[in-house]
Amino acid sequence: MLSILSIGDVAEKVDLNPSTLRFYEKMSLIPKPLRIGGQRRYESNVIGRIELIKIAQRAGFRISEIQFLLNGFDSDVPPSDRWKAMAVNKRMELEEKILQIRTMQNVLENSLNCNCLSWDECFKNIQLSMEVKNDI
Repeated sequence: MLSILSIGDVAEKVDLNPSTLRFYEKMSLIPKPLRIGGQRRYESNVIGRIELIKIAQRAGFRISEIQFLLNGFDSDVPPSDRWKAMAVNKRMELEEKILQIRTMQNVLENSLNCNCLSWDECFKNIQLSMEVKNDI
């Protein structure tokens, strides 16, 4: 049998603010709780769902992606298949970001050697040094 927890109890167990739980509820990430005397009362199994949300956030998933992960698939699609489908897309997104960050690092690295007196000269030197680096 599931135990019933107050919003404060759940927040403490998952190390989040009660306002975060209310936000998750509003965004349909967690089920609407029972109301007893006007106060939210959650079933204890909500803790596992919140921990999953936290893991997904650490993996870089946005709230909208987590919503889709939890609620956007047909009910007959197992959680592992949902996670794999979402993880493949997220991994490709991260690879693109890694390339973007490397490009940014190269631009900054090349600009640190700049002693130019004008923006035009500076731009040309940075661009030239990047072309040389890309050819290597």
